[in-house]
Amino acid sequence: MNDDLFPDFESHWIDAEVGRIFVRSKGNGPPLVLLHGFPETHVMWHHLAPALAETHSVVCMDLRGYGWSSAPRGDAAHETYSKRAMGRDVITVMEALGHVRFAIAGHDRGARVAYRLALDHPGRVERLSLLDILPTSYMWAQMKAGKVPATHWAYLSEPYPKPEQEIGRDPLPYFEGLLKSWSAAGDLKPFDPRALKSYHESCNEPSRIHAFCEDYRAGATRDSEADEADLAAKNIIRCPVQLIWSDFYLVSGPVGHGLHPLDVWRQSFAPKIEGVGVSSGHFLAEENPGATLEALRNFLIANEGA
Repeated sequence: MNDDLFPDFESHWIDAEVGRIFVRSKGNGPPLVLLHGFPETHVMWHHLAPALAETHSVVCMDLRGYGWSSAPRGDAAHETYSKRAMGRDVITVMEALGHVRFAIAGHDRGARVAYRLALDHPGRVERLSLLDILPTSYMWAQMKAGKVPATHWAYLSEPYPKPEQEIGRDPLPYFEGLLKSWSAAGDLKPFDPRALKSYHESCNEPSRIHAFCEDYRAGATRDSEADEADLAAKNIIRCPVQLIWSDFYLVSGPVGHGLHPLDVWRQSFAPKIEGVGVSSGHFLAEENPGATLEALRNFLIANEGA
């Protein structure tokens, strides 16, 4: 379980609505939960979590379907892997560890869980840091309009079982290809071999490949619908919000276009969002951990007690 990447962290298996969630925790300060992205696990935080645990009660969890957490079968309505359902797992985990209110930092899919939780349960989230994402409904609108490539979003959200069967014939080259293409260097050098081992274990198994596809099917349906409902109701995130964006991916890369990332959020769910860019590919916490840690720490300290 890569214990050497998380020295002195406690490990927990916490019962949730669809099985068990695997968690690591350390620290005694204000609670902070770290949510990983696709196609990774909680191990992506191995550079940042020990440093953050010096000032915060840090909780790193594997989202349902990822890492060591349970991977339930998806349902016809794609609710099982909706970010709303995943957000309930976060609440369950944090309550089990004694935290009713907490800060969240999320990357990629974890950031989508994080902002959905902040919209659904505003009393739970004290501050919110989003790493390298734009709102889900906005992204789908841009893809459908041909303004950004649909790439893996469209492919993974195709009906069961096509992507599961195709990826399942040789999973590791597919997922390693995503890691390479989203990194600034275009290779696997930014990833610690022990972290890569964790990602391989999570990707190379049929139930988890199915979970990844259901995650994206939920994004195309339930998650986008939830976003659109909140936009129609003019709901916004009430806590302080930060965006940390990579210049490679979210500005000049495959998602970069037109509006600045901060403007997209200010015009949708986070009118007062602030943020900072990091010289990195999409995997900021591993490609440029120093700058990512500095940005996150400055946000947490500046908004302490807000």
